[in-house]
Amino acid sequence: MSGNGATYDVVVVGGGSNGLVAAARLGQAGLRVLVLEREETLGGQGRVLEFAPGFRAAALRMDAGWAPEPIVRALRMDGLERAEHPGLSVQAEPGAFLTIPADPRAAAEAIARHSPADAKKWPEFTALLRRLSGFLEALYLAPAPDIGASSAGELLPLLDLGRRFRALGRTDMVEFLRALPLSVWEMMDDRFAWAPLKAAVAAGGIQHHQQGPRSGGTGYVLLHHLVGAPEGAVRGRAPWRAGPEAFTLAAERAARRNRVTIRTGAALARIEVKDDAVRGVTLAGGEEIPVRAVLSTANPARTILDHVDPVWLDPEFLHELENVRHRGCAAYVLYALESLPEIPGIASAEALQGVVSLTPDIVSLERAADAAKYGTVSENPHVEFTVPSLRWPGLAPAGKHVLVAKAQYAPYRLRDAAPWHDALRDSLADRVTAAIAAVSPCFQSRIVACVALSPRDLEERFHLREGATSHGELGLDQILFMRPVAGWGGHKTPIGGLYWGGSGTHPGPGVLGGGGWLAAKRILRDLKRT
Repeated sequence: MSGNGATYDVVVVGGGSNGLVAAARLGQAGLRVLVLEREETLGGQGRVLEFAPGFRAAALRMDAGWAPEPIVRALRMDGLERAEHPGLSVQAEPGAFLTIPADPRAAAEAIARHSPADAKKWPEFTALLRRLSGFLEALYLAPAPDIGASSAGELLPLLDLGRRFRALGRTDMVEFLRALPLSVWEMMDDRFAWAPLKAAVAAGGIQHHQQGPRSGGTGYVLLHHLVGAPEGAVRGRAPWRAGPEAFTLAAERAARRNRVTIRTGAALARIEVKDDAVRGVTLAGGEEIPVRAVLSTANPARTILDHVDPVWLDPEFLHELENVRHRGCAAYVLYALESLPEIPGIASAEALQGVVSLTPDIVSLERAADAAKYGTVSENPHVEFTVPSLRWPGLAPAGKHVLVAKAQYAPYRLRDAAPWHDALRDSLADRVTAAIAAVSPCFQSRIVACVALSPRDLEERFHLREGATSHGELGLDQILFMRPVAGWGGHKTPIGGLYWGGSGTHPGPGVLGGGGWLAAKRILRDLKRT
């Protein structure tokens, strides 16, 4: 790939996990690659922010995400050891919490103190989750299935997928097909009786999803966020031992080792197109960079709608991109604490390294979601929090701590197109503070500083359309070959030489480097053909 006086073969837009992995793979293949990152630091959604003097947090990385082993191994990414999974705690009643370890036997023993019948079912339930999410892992490591495939080469991935599906066995095949459209409410009612246990698991099916636990498809959301999690875990993946930036640093090292050029503080203004093909990019300062291919790991809709002249695109395609559901519905509150707060009912501070959920029943989860249906912020939002400085003391000054809380539901789109103003954001932060103070009476007295991030703030600080960290909600109509839009799930756009490979493409959010890896493979495959 050369010509047009291009210094680089491929420009990769975005220095997050997908962008760095894609660049490393393309550089490994011998291409000249330039990464453009608009911020001064790399990491994308995983970057660490200093929100108060001496206090830092990876605000959007309460879950470390899944780093597929084939990608880590192929790029020789070092420094990616996992710590022990911290488990999940849920408020059972005032002054009492249930901490669910990732070890199934230990979790069953903890559950048995409250519900012996549920405890007996727990090991098999978590084993089923592992098997079903394990099939998703296999699905996510391959290009999205192309239902329009006709040639033998195009059909081989579908045949391999079919073999893997049959390997689940008849029972698990039925369970998988049933789980995808199921609501987590029904999934929990089918198996368990004790309300706090059901709420603890069900909350995993509404992450960054504007609908509540009664909604169909939340069973799929639960499984999606468990890919790469160890058997027994029901919320997220184990953290990195080296710190919240471990994956970013490992991917950056891999990219630089493969001679990738990385520029920070370089915002994209336009993708230059001529005769239906990419010819270069123009930066915000006016600098023009000729190039034959561009891989954007930014939001697919923003990539096209904000940076490509619409004259080169079909109006129907543009309309489909405009209609991608984003619906950011989560807000974050970052706390700088003078000291670690005591929480009656949580016996060990180690539990605070994991997720602590303050919603004890599914009915309350659904009520919190009801407000978002009508464009209002929940009066009693679902609040979860973690204390990352317990694991990584360097995030705070000596003896002090950082607490990161997430609140749902706080919809980006408010009723009557009302704006997200400071008073509304501060009111939501007060509700989150009150929710935590209700289980930790000393909490407010320990607060040194507090910074709230509404969906509007997430859009502005992290360039997330509608504040959606998913780059597109995980509905069943927005996954696989339909992500970001039907017919364009293969990481290639209608513009020749323009590709997309961020979280808004297959396999979606939380799969670190997944979209970038598959997009890079698509570029290399196209180059081989030409």
